[in-house]
Amino acid sequence: MKEFTGSFLLGSVILLSVLIFFCMIRAIKGPRFTDRVVAGNMISTMIIVILSILSVYMEEPFLVDVAIVYAMLSFITVVVLCRLVIVRRRVHEREEQEDGKR
Repeated sequence: MKEFTGSFLLGSVILLSVLIFFCMIRAIKGPRFTDRVVAGNMISTMIIVILSILSVYMEEPFLVDVAIVYAMLSFITVVVLCRLVIVRRRVHEREEQEDGKR
């Protein structure tokens, strides 16, 4: 039973690694900034899952702490990037309104 569990966990890590590669392609290609933000968030989420799986597989509980810290940093990054998108949109709307008044 333990051999099956180990194989399943390693298979899951390999599958998530392949999915991270596809998300990186989406993050590079875009086409919009929001697509890149979502792809980056997905990459972060999959890395957190990989760290958690490796914690169980290697029986190293400190990896869960690393995953929690990484999750907090990822959350803060997404919040800051969303704020940036909102500010950029407001500036763009103001510029369009000023151009319409002229």
